[in-house]
Amino acid sequence: MDPYILIITIIGLAALTMAWLPNWLEKLPVSYSILFVALGFILYQFSLPLPNPNPLENEILTVRLTEIGVIITLMGTGIKINRSFSWKNWKIPFLLVFVTMLFCISALALLGWWVLGLAPASALLLGAVMAPTDPVLASEVQVGPPSTEKEDHVRFSLTAEAGMNDGMAFPFTWLAIALALAAQTGEDWFWSWLGRDLLYKIVVGTGIGYLMGRFLAHLAFVLPEKLNFPETKDGFVAVSATLLVYGLTEIVHGYGFIAVFVTGLTLSRQERTHKLHRELHDFTDQMERLFLVVVLLLLGGSIATGLLDALTLPGIVIGLLFVFVIRPLFSYLTLVTQKITFREKVAISFFGIRGIGSFYYLSFALTQAVFPAKQELWSIAGFIVLISVLVHGILASPVMQYLDLRRTKSDLVIK
Repeated sequence: MDPYILIITIIGLAALTMAWLPNWLEKLPVSYSILFVALGFILYQFSLPLPNPNPLENEILTVRLTEIGVIITLMGTGIKINRSFSWKNWKIPFLLVFVTMLFCISALALLGWWVLGLAPASALLLGAVMAPTDPVLASEVQVGPPSTEKEDHVRFSLTAEAGMNDGMAFPFTWLAIALALAAQTGEDWFWSWLGRDLLYKIVVGTGIGYLMGRFLAHLAFVLPEKLNFPETKDGFVAVSATLLVYGLTEIVHGYGFIAVFVTGLTLSRQERTHKLHRELHDFTDQMERLFLVVVLLLLGGSIATGLLDALTLPGIVIGLLFVFVIRPLFSYLTLVTQKITFREKVAISFFGIRGIGSFYYLSFALTQAVFPAKQELWSIAGFIVLISVLVHGILASPVMQYLDLRRTKSDLVIK
């Protein structure tokens, strides 16, 4: 059997089922992510001519596949957020990114160093790659398509957090890379990291994202109204803009993840009721699901072929602590003074979904420097993502339905 034909057949069948699965599973305590990981695991139990899913043996492919999936998702995430930008409106996601995430990075890095005996660079890398929540796997707990309706605090906070921290975690990934390189060369790293990786890249990413968002809004909304400029109705503009913005930002060494999210967010604030917003969102959503099918099948396959082989009992304990204690505890403590209901605080704190973004950061870092115990890093990361897929995938739908039933109009008021 031709491996290529088999691969496209499996992807086609899986992607076809994705067109109906979200609706079928809408009221069931299970997510499609669980089913596709399970399918990938089952497929790799047979002697089929399938590609090697081991990320350690396909580092560049892993980087590029996860990278494309994340940036397309970030554009869609920015486009569908309806809440106007201000400290009052956005303080919860800002606290989650700039307080909770830093505590999570520190806690996991310390546990990796103290309990697992990882080298400082590897321990920091573990914390940096696992701390950000994932925009790709979190669709069940995020806001829906663009609209003018008010967003509830839980969905908005988790959506905005996932969009923001997939870029804001990058400086700490670069910090781990700098430590790993310094361990080999002995060169000073702090000032270059502070000036370039922390400050310059964030400012450039944010600036380019905002300018490109305004530019695209001008092309799509202002020029057709004021001049004889053709109006576009094509959703693929979102993917085209994603690639353009990401590429331009990376060329000048900014953070492309931040730029793409800010572009989508800036674009979404212009002509909010325009039907093009829905077209842009729908196309990115469809592309995102196609990439997600492939990545989840490969995740299941990698688990079947040894991704978790280096996982130890301490690694299992740390992974469970991270999902069930560290993220929920630090998030709740961060939000304890915020004027939202107790059940909303608990939901926001618990649904810190980990996923494809973590795989991108880890695979990227391993192509930039030599990290000790990289097999163990992959095993722990894979285990945490697997637990997140299973637990959050089972609980997301019933918990969100419960919150929707208990929510009152006063709960939507921003206090």
